[in-house]
Amino acid sequence: MVDTTVVDTTSPLMGFTRLSEQVYMQPATVPTDLHTVDPSHPTTVIIYGWGDASPKHVSKYVDGYLRLFPHAKLVLIFSPILRAIIQHVDVRTRNMEPVLDAVFGVDHTHPAEHKIDDRILAHVMSNTGGINFASTLNAYLRRHSTTLPHRMLVCDSTPGSVDFMSNLMPWSRAMALGVASWFPWPFVVTQFLAGGFLATLHGMGWVLGRTSAAEFSTGAVSDPAFSTTAARKLYLYSKEDDIIYWEDIEAHAALSRERGYAVDAEMFDGTTHVGHMRKHPEQYWAAIARTWGETAKGVAVQ
Repeated sequence: MVDTTVVDTTSPLMGFTRLSEQVYMQPATVPTDLHTVDPSHPTTVIIYGWGDASPKHVSKYVDGYLRLFPHAKLVLIFSPILRAIIQHVDVRTRNMEPVLDAVFGVDHTHPAEHKIDDRILAHVMSNTGGINFASTLNAYLRRHSTTLPHRMLVCDSTPGSVDFMSNLMPWSRAMALGVASWFPWPFVVTQFLAGGFLATLHGMGWVLGRTSAAEFSTGAVSDPAFSTTAARKLYLYSKEDDIIYWEDIEAHAALSRERGYAVDAEMFDGTTHVGHMRKHPEQYWAAIARTWGETAKGVAVQ
């Protein structure tokens, strides 16, 4: 059953409706003069927050998108790290079904039966946001046997490598950052415990022969069977990111180009993981607006 609790007026997400524990939606604003609505703008923006991001932090991205596209429907997905990495792909996929209902409606019929408005922009932050985006792709594919219609994918500080050993330190740091405030001891202790937990989880997955959440999601977003090549990609990253390495992002962008995706990339100077918008807001939003503009013009894949 859909939870239609409305977020209260003291919340950073005022005006949003809670559709599930992770999914929130704000309907499109319809002006009195319909001529003021730009038909080239996206009709829906889907924002996948980074691991354990708070509503206060994600709301800043809401503000930015409303300045760019004031009449778009907004769908927010929160991404608890622990839930993303320990749940089976089937559970993660079911958890993203409310996203489909929010974007397309609960009575959405098979896409082959009518024309779908694909003016959808998906914005993914960090690998945990990427895990939930891939689960959304999987949910749509299972429901309709085709790829999720969208025109643009923003990859903010993602995706990284899926090699476990080379990523143990940054992954444990990311996990520790989300829970450090829960414990009285030094951060290094929390990171050590997080690393032990991730190593145990990785070992169990190897024994059971399971594909990790990171491996599944990283593969899905560059697989035309899951993610439509009609969507232009924009990678936002920096060399100072100590959680997702810039070389891995550039390698993923190159792979996407090889597989037929149109790709843009924007590097930021001196910014930390998912910190590009905070330090360089003008550059950040200009890059998104510019890439959407290319998408709206129907620029051919290079």
